Amino acid sequence: MKKRILVTSALPYANGPIHLGHLAGAYLPADIFVRFHRLKGSDVIYICGSDEHGVPIMLRARAEGVSPQDVVDRYHELNKKSFARFGMSFDYYGRTSSPVHHQTSQDFFRVLAEKEVFVLKSEKQLYDPEAKMFLADRFVIGTCPSCGFENAYGDQCEKCGKSLSPAELINPRSAITNAKPELKETTHWYLPLARFQKTLEEWIAKHDDWKANVLGQIKSWFTEGLSDRAVTRDLPWGVPVPQDVAKKYGVDATGKVLYVWFDAPIGYISATKEWAVQKGNPELWKTYWQDEKTRLVHFIGKDNIVFHCLIFPAMLMAHGDFVLPDNVPANEFLNLEGNKLSTSRNYAVWLEDYLQKFEPDSLRYVLASILPENRDADFSWKDFQARHNNELADIFGNFVNRTLSFAHRYFEGKVPPLHQLDDLDKELLSRLEEAPERLGELIDSFQFKAYVREFMDLARFANKYFNDKEPWSTRKTDKAACATTINLCLQTVSVLSVLSEPLLPFTARKIWKILNMGQEHQWDEINKNRLPEGHLLNKPEILFKKIEDEVIEAEIKKLQAALENNAQMVPEEKIDYQTFQKVKLRVAKILEAEAIPKSKKLLKLQVDLGDEKRQIVAGIAEHYRPEALIGKKVIVVANLQPAKLFGVESNGMLLAASADGKLSLITVMDDDLPAGSTVS
Repeated sequence: MKKRILVTSALPYANGPIHLGHLAGAYLPADIFVRFHRLKGSDVIYICGSDEHGVPIMLRARAEGVSPQDVVDRYHELNKKSFARFGMSFDYYGRTSSPVHHQTSQDFFRVLAEKEVFVLKSEKQLYDPEAKMFLADRFVIGTCPSCGFENAYGDQCEKCGKSLSPAELINPRSAITNAKPELKETTHWYLPLARFQKTLEEWIAKHDDWKANVLGQIKSWFTEGLSDRAVTRDLPWGVPVPQDVAKKYGVDATGKVLYVWFDAPIGYISATKEWAVQKGNPELWKTYWQDEKTRLVHFIGKDNIVFHCLIFPAMLMAHGDFVLPDNVPANEFLNLEGNKLSTSRNYAVWLEDYLQKFEPDSLRYVLASILPENRDADFSWKDFQARHNNELADIFGNFVNRTLSFAHRYFEGKVPPLHQLDDLDKELLSRLEEAPERLGELIDSFQFKAYVREFMDLARFANKYFNDKEPWSTRKTDKAACATTINLCLQTVSVLSVLSEPLLPFTARKIWKILNMGQEHQWDEINKNRLPEGHLLNKPEILFKKIEDEVIEAEIKKLQAALENNAQMVPEEKIDYQTFQKVKLRVAKILEAEAIPKSKKLLKLQVDLGDEKRQIVAGIAEHYRPEALIGKKVIVVANLQPAKLFGVESNGMLLAASADGKLSLITVMDDDLPAGSTVS
């Protein structure tokens, strides 16, 4: 295990707040890893910061009528504070709008230009003659050729979701001035990735221990063949292309900036430089970025794999002065209550909102338990409540509290003496001895869910040990055995507190204070630093208070409201006949109907499809009383993927028509037509 470790998390985009998907992807796993290595005594630094360039920031600034700098200033500070309250232990949290980052990025670009790495290409792109600027995809608006939506963006139609290019739009116009764009020639620098493919393939082949989901995506890019990627754009916001470089190429660099995907990963380097200055040693950054003994680990989400495993390594290879990543443990996506998380539709759990109501360690524990390490995972509020109440409170918290309470009640708040050990005592000690190495191996190999599971299993065994030893009985019949039990339980609390610190930093520090054992600990010394006989303990406190049902129901209701609002904006899209043939419409007879608690719009229906019975959730409660639906024959879409609404599974959709706010079900009047009949 290399002792010098440089850890980075993907720079969050400074155009919005942090949500649970961000945390589960790139941030919480990295923090657990870094905290563990600090306890191990490794020379580790953790670098992150705000990604503050790019078109989305410009769009938000335009929508709000403020400058891009105003936008990034606001979200940089908000996210930095939210991260701190969540327990993220960055050594430095930088930002890509800083002068140091601009200089570092320009110097990096300059080196690659001097080595003649880039390819220069000229092509025609859309240009706004009134704003006098080239238009990025999102700055072009027009009619979608697929669904006819008149305000589709140049990269995607917000209504039907179809991916587009500006050239496909009908009647394109500038999102800035509404002017009709012109085609105008422009010149840009490109990174010729194909030249690096063989070298990248050889390098990746040496890392067959990387996660399968990461290697799978990389290999698919290799199979398709790497192609040139532009590293500059025509935008008024970003890191300016160095004029001296442009002059050598004979290009006017006015209005040209480095493409955000090029400058953002360089933000890791520039932030490390700023950290070194803060430490009083400006050259210290080189120790971590330019010494081959450094273990560089990038924590990211799967949407960043290509940038961190192919493009950024190619840039580093081309430059020649930097270490390459030792590992890129990318996570998959986190879903929310069975549905895809959507920030644009406010279907998300925002970190700042969460922290106003709940403790950070509860979220750290639950997210770490369900991390999307190899496949997409799902966060639900009911699961959050269950894990908090049943595991953190009833297992870990209960063991700590009952042990300390017993010590205060019967041993004057001091560590009692240790006497003769029996087999169960020895088994507990054996588990404590094995735990640091085993759990450490899991963390260091990025198996965070397994680490959480085995940690809680140890706490569960400790609880069982307490029950099996029955100190409430032995304090009357065998005081020496009772003293040994409580001594070992206190030693176990001490061990568990240090083992939990990477995961539950706030709780660990509370326990250290209660145990009166100081705030500095070493992972490898956990079992050596025993609490001595007679050591004075502070009074215990409840570590985890139970979360009540009504609190969780309020959070579920908030998400369901967002889901219902989104359901009213179902996009229209033209489909071909073959696609339509895939839709299976069948006659169904409604057998039962009832309201869904706390939903004004939804009814839960049981329907007969002839050969089977199904449950369907329909948004018709404002138009039909449940009892009026019994016996009706309706048309349902029978081959839809199941979905959850208000926690209730729906296996189909009813056909209905609406006009002037009134909704009517499509019903079958022919009584002779049996349930299950196919509509064709």
